[in-house]
Amino acid sequence: MNQNSMQNIIKNLLIEVGEDTTREGLLNTPKRVSKAYEFLTSGYNKNIDEVLNGAIFNEKYDEMVLVKDIDFYSMCEHHLLPFFGKVHVAYIPNGKIIGLSKIPRIVEIFARRFQVQERMTQQIADTINKYIEPKGVAVVTEANHMCMMMRGVEKQNSSATASAVHGLFQEDARTRTEFLNLISTKNL
Repeated sequence: MNQNSMQNIIKNLLIEVGEDTTREGLLNTPKRVSKAYEFLTSGYNKNIDEVLNGAIFNEKYDEMVLVKDIDFYSMCEHHLLPFFGKVHVAYIPNGKIIGLSKIPRIVEIFARRFQVQERMTQQIADTINKYIEPKGVAVVTEANHMCMMMRGVEKQNSSATASAVHGLFQEDARTRTEFLNLISTKNL
């Protein structure tokens, strides 16, 4: 990201909304916002292979693996406002497992882009499916969208849920039900 160009864009935005960019509180705002956007969109610069760093292991385990309540923060591509919530990811190994810490890292890659919740959910599921070829993978995202809370319909207590399922989670109702029951239970 070109920091100077981004700072000029932010300064012009402030001017367009009627602000005085020489006001003390706004003097460093273009720089701060530019740095914030660099961080909030850092998923564009991440490579899945590098993030996984070989953390895929041969293992005969064939029961469900679940990582739930993964916090995420993303930016709605329609309004450039935040949406945030939890991601739950499960898979049933088919001879390979992935390092558990890599699952939140995959979530982070896709969350740190301009997104829609539905696409992000699918990208997470598709990535796990591609890299470890499990018997099944399921992803559920639950999010609050500032574009619905701060503007438009202004519904502060609404949330959105999206899901993506492959393999056994799609084909077998008992497997899907087990996953849904597990993500609804409280953490330790």
